[in-house]
Amino acid sequence: MRSDGWHLTQDVDGFLARAGTFLRSRPALHTIQLTVTEGLRTAGAGASGVEAPVFGWLERAGEVRASFFRTPPRRPSLTPLTPEEADSLAARLADLGRPLPGVNADHDTATAFAEAWRRRTGAAVTLGERKRLYRLGALTPPDPLPAGRSRVVEERDREQLVAWHREFVGDVEGDAATDSSSWAEGRIAHGRVMFWETPEGTPVSMVGVTPMVAGQVRVAPVYTPAHLRGRGYAGAATAEVSRAAVAAGASEVVLFTDLANPTSNGLYQRIGYRPVTDFAVYDFSGVGPGAR
Repeated sequence: MRSDGWHLTQDVDGFLARAGTFLRSRPALHTIQLTVTEGLRTAGAGASGVEAPVFGWLERAGEVRASFFRTPPRRPSLTPLTPEEADSLAARLADLGRPLPGVNADHDTATAFAEAWRRRTGAAVTLGERKRLYRLGALTPPDPLPAGRSRVVEERDREQLVAWHREFVGDVEGDAATDSSSWAEGRIAHGRVMFWETPEGTPVSMVGVTPMVAGQVRVAPVYTPAHLRGRGYAGAATAEVSRAAVAAGASEVVLFTDLANPTSNGLYQRIGYRPVTDFAVYDFSGVGPGAR
């Protein structure tokens, strides 16, 4: 397959004008692209760090078949591709002459792209994480609930929210590019994080949600400090934000888990989440474009 089926742009509005209908056709599976591009669109985002975001779509006979985006320095996120389509995208991106830190996509697509990138650039490829995408079925809150209650974060919670998000990023994502202060500001402004707090009013867990796009909401992040885990706080808070999302009109509520963590996978299934598909995150290092 020739790589010229891929159209690249740095204009998020242009990307959504062409690929938006395709992304909305499978909102659960395309949750990352829908929510991230919506955030960039509403923020009027341009450049991110040294490099501007890059968006692309694969078009055949006037129909969008697949898409991707990358907001440097993060890994590109891809919609499902055949091995041939993954190879054509790797060729197109390698021709840009810029190294990639890795790839994030459904398992088969990520694996095919990682192999194509290794073959075309000589980069070393390492499987970094295996994730599972879940979608809410019938919500079943934990019974019994832990003592306490949920509440939406407020301005008075800013310091706690920033601190917990930094811990989450460091412990779970390891993404130094994330600005926890800006993240907290946006979530407080739009009421998109809940705390579970003890009867005395002490926050013990946080759960956030993305804005609703194409009828879907993604639960993220979910974080409980290590010394407070195993008490049911995260499950209770997740059930509450899930209930609130459905009440607000969401037709699909989704979340990702780390497959290396059986505790969280079991928890989400007990409260009503059902598997959709598995994702993989690969890391690239060593030789890159230009050394081929």
